[in-house]
Amino acid sequence: MGALLSAVHPVTTDHRRTQKTRLRRLAVGGQRGKTDPSHHTPYHLSKETVEALRLPAFDAWQWEPNEMLSCLEHMYHDLGLVKDFNINPITLKRWLLCIHDNYRNNPFHNFRHCFCVTQMMYSMIWLCSLQEKFTQVDILILMTAAVCHDLDHPGFNNTYQINARTELAVRYNDISPLENHHCAVAFQIFSQPDCNIFSNFDPEAFKQIRQGTITLILATDMARHGEILDSFKQKVDNFDYTDEEHVTCLKMVLIKCCDISNEVRPMEVAEPWVDCLLEEYFMQSDREKTEGLPVAPFMDREKVTKPTAQIGFIKFVLIPMFETVMKLFPQIEEAMVQPLRESRDRYEELKQIDDAMNEVRPQSDHGRKEEVNV
Repeated sequence: MGALLSAVHPVTTDHRRTQKTRLRRLAVGGQRGKTDPSHHTPYHLSKETVEALRLPAFDAWQWEPNEMLSCLEHMYHDLGLVKDFNINPITLKRWLLCIHDNYRNNPFHNFRHCFCVTQMMYSMIWLCSLQEKFTQVDILILMTAAVCHDLDHPGFNNTYQINARTELAVRYNDISPLENHHCAVAFQIFSQPDCNIFSNFDPEAFKQIRQGTITLILATDMARHGEILDSFKQKVDNFDYTDEEHVTCLKMVLIKCCDISNEVRPMEVAEPWVDCLLEEYFMQSDREKTEGLPVAPFMDREKVTKPTAQIGFIKFVLIPMFETVMKLFPQIEEAMVQPLRESRDRYEELKQIDDAMNEVRPQSDHGRKEEVNV
């Protein structure tokens, strides 16, 4: 584990950069940092960036790793967490650098995904005025779990881990092996004094933070989706913020929303993430075929398309979950639920076009065969 924590996984710099993007980045202010986050220099975030960070539509493709680190740092300061919990600002920087270094260079489950999930959590905290409903300890748990939720993800999901009988699956007895691993790596990092943002907490307070963070990271296992959402549905109509079980359930649903929230963002921001996810899926299914393991149809490059990958997920997972949260926070409808509905409609239109093309293709192939026979 020690070697794991010292290993640096460089983050891929995205190629989708435009002239507009370069101009926006210059607005960040301060010296433009190098892509190596170890040379992380403090940024003065522009007013435009500070305001954009609070919105679900934020475009994370625009930023280099060191800029995303500065944005994460800003969130902890802006929410009052550094002040309220007497977090050493230098330790916060070091912790975030260590977090970065322990995300691998996967197509999807990488540091940029970590940033997006945390930024969406930050935007929901503001949009839903969660600081009026939750304690600051709850806010700290929500943010920290988001930052840590996919640490050292290997790019192959739990199904693969279990079927391939990997070291992680054996270690965690086939029970959420990845999520358990993410938790273990997170607290291995906190065990290093230079990276322990909780060093000023008394043992009881640390225990509460640890338990809360673990609960939320474990909730991101999609195998538990139905169980967690059903539990929340039973509570939402008579939700009680003084009931610890209710609050914990809501926090679990919030991190789940943020973890799979890409389709909430504008199409030009969301769509590249689908390509990244499919790339990771195809890497897994190719390996599964090679190793003679079962292959999920939604991961098979010969069976899945972007529209088929997204339609069911948006209709049966995303929209029902976000609409349930909307019962508690009606203000998310315009900013989060409506974009999901529009994304669903767009992918359904694309599927209709694909289906029409597939109907035309066999006919044209048949025509060519007849020409050959003549």
